[in-house]
Amino acid sequence: MVGKLLMRGMLAGVVAGLLTFSFARIAGEPQVNAAISFEEKTHEASGEAPEPELVSRATQAGAGLFTGVIVYSAALGGLFSLVFAFANGRAGKISPRALSACLALAAFGTLVLVPTLKYPANPPSVGDPETIAQRTGLYFLMIAISIVTLVFSLKVRRRLVARWGQWNGSIAAAAVFIVVIAAIQIALPTINEVPAAFPATLLWKFRVTALGMQAILWTVVGLLFGALAERLQRSARGAGAPGKSAYL
Repeated sequence: MVGKLLMRGMLAGVVAGLLTFSFARIAGEPQVNAAISFEEKTHEASGEAPEPELVSRATQAGAGLFTGVIVYSAALGGLFSLVFAFANGRAGKISPRALSACLALAAFGTLVLVPTLKYPANPPSVGDPETIAQRTGLYFLMIAISIVTLVFSLKVRRRLVARWGQWNGSIAAAAVFIVVIAAIQIALPTINEVPAAFPATLLWKFRVTALGMQAILWTVVGLLFGALAERLQRSARGAGAPGKSAYL
């Protein structure tokens, strides 16, 4: 049954990827083109020779973007389905749709929103090539810290729920997560390599678009996969399979 969930997760990922690609083409590519234009003008003003274009912009914005988004989304959907299969039956009495939505929301907040608040995406022409390794390392470190903090907060919630009830325990655990993440983000080094002349509006639009792409991806995966998983569960129960073992 896990194999069937995996196929549905990848299908949900592909659908999410198609919508994300469409959004990226409409809202994202104009921002990238504007950033590249700014970079080219900066090089011209400083007398530097333009860097050779290894891959044309048409390919980058078309086949390259499409392939990258679809492959990434399909893989993400597959991994999401495996996490769902593990969590199902262990997260209490919750429907497949609700569980899928909760997992997607938690993943978006932990893997996307938290690291983005500290190290947001930058358009072309922003950032020093010599600090790429440092910036990448810090970004993934923030993701790892976010995951560990989430696990810790869930354990805190489990203990507090037994004492204070579902509502109060959940709020207290969320407060623990926010406080710990805020303290860590303050402690980690801040990297700001945005050129002084770079348009603030362009930077803002690019970062909002990048976050919007992730929001679309996780929303579609969470909602669509939940619907597919619920249908699979109903089919399994109709065939006489036990409720919990429908996925495991």
